Amino acid sequence: MFEVGDYIIYGNNGVCKVDKIGTMDVSGTPKGRLYYTLSPVYAKGSTVFTPVDNKKVMMRPVISKEEAWKLIDDMNNIDTLWISDERRREECYKDALKSCDAREWIKIIKTLYIRKKSRVAEGKKVTTSDQKYLRMAEDSLFGELAIPLEMDKSKVEDFIATRVKKLEV
Repeated sequence: MFEVGDYIIYGNNGVCKVDKIGTMDVSGTPKGRLYYTLSPVYAKGSTVFTPVDNKKVMMRPVISKEEAWKLIDDMNNIDTLWISDERRREECYKDALKSCDAREWIKIIKTLYIRKKSRVAEGKKVTTSDQKYLRMAEDSLFGELAIPLEMDKSKVEDFIATRVKKLEV
């Protein structure tokens, strides 16, 4: 169980802060059932209520500072998701996003950076689908890493790029 003040990943809502844990006085909700009141960090003014024992939506703690550094330092060793079948590729992206696993998000990002570069070199446009999944994976990854690294989400991409380049030398 999470504590008030914890930062967690809550499904497609991304990073949320646990504001409250308690029962809800709303008709139709079971008496005595505990709920988290969550504030999505990057959707100001939003609130999410979810049962503490929710098994349908992935909930996990945000990675630690140490785990964030290890993840960034290991990015060059993380594989891509290279799948030639368009429909299968999109399913793979959806599954990777639903997993709420930062390593899976990196696989999507790396794959789509390479695919984008290749398509542009061939004089082709980047597909709308590729842009959508790249944005979603980046939002998820950068949003999570911003918390333990104690930086603004908008600065995470440049921070990672600088760090990865230093490691390549």
